Amino acid sequence: MDVPLWLALLTVGALGIKLARPPWWLIAVLLLGGYLVADSFLAPAVSTVVK
Repeated sequence: MDVPLWLALLTVGALGIKLARPPWWLIAVLLLGGYLVADSFLAPAVSTVVK
């Protein structure tokens, strides 16, 4: 199943807000950083580490 990146980020963000209650600025930084890294030359390295 192919899930769009924006949908996955939105879901993870919503769950993180609901379960952990972190500050809003931290959520924004993590989501934006994850989106930017996923679309950069670092994506293969991050994929290897995550798997």
